[in-house]
Amino acid sequence: MNQKIRLNKYISNSGVCSRREADKYIKAGLVSVNNKVIIEMGFKVNENDIVKFSGEKINIGKKIYVLLNKPKNYITTTKDPRNRKTVMELIKNASKTRIYPVGRLDRKTTGLLLFTNDGEVATRLTHPKYKIEKLYHVVLDKNLKKRDYEEILKGLNLEDGKAIVDEIEYANNKKNEIGIKIHIGKNRIVRRIFEKLNYNVIKLDRVMLAGFTKKNLQRGEWRYLNKKEIDFLQMMKK
Repeated sequence: MNQKIRLNKYISNSGVCSRREADKYIKAGLVSVNNKVIIEMGFKVNENDIVKFSGEKINIGKKIYVLLNKPKNYITTTKDPRNRKTVMELIKNASKTRIYPVGRLDRKTTGLLLFTNDGEVATRLTHPKYKIEKLYHVVLDKNLKKRDYEEILKGLNLEDGKAIVDEIEYANNKKNEIGIKIHIGKNRIVRRIFEKLNYNVIKLDRVMLAGFTKKNLQRGEWRYLNKKEIDFLQMMKK
């Protein structure tokens, strides 16, 4: 990087967040350049500047995209104050450049999780207006009644608004196994949908994310996205 670029773009290119979110963090005083807090919109930096976000140094590196099949009992966070296992341990050899999980899966949930240092892609994968589809395989403690099935399809009213479901089907010819497709990304949304109707979720597995599947990816394994998959993600930024 020989030319100066805007600070919000630098932060986005480091993978922390989108440019719009970066502006909010700058305004809140969470960003420093050369140990000086910067709140000026439009401030520019160069490759020799030391940029820190929340006290931690960030850098621009090659864009990395890693897909993980997350196992149970790992926390989706970069650090855990209680020293529990985090997903970062599973992909520690994937990149020397720091990458971040896109969205989150709770500790007991398994399945697909994407990591990247591309802040713009991360925003588009998580913001509901882009309607990125996620498919989950759910195992319940009892059979899902037909009337509850229909209630879920209509959209349940939860404490933080209506839970819109794109599709729902019984899976594997079993009434307690459900396939549910959604694009909303609210916290614990799938579990809360079923808990609202007095069902306990025994297993929850994300089997599809933005068209990516778990094909040839065993639990706990990760892989780099191929060029075609990266091109697909890059198109989302336009």
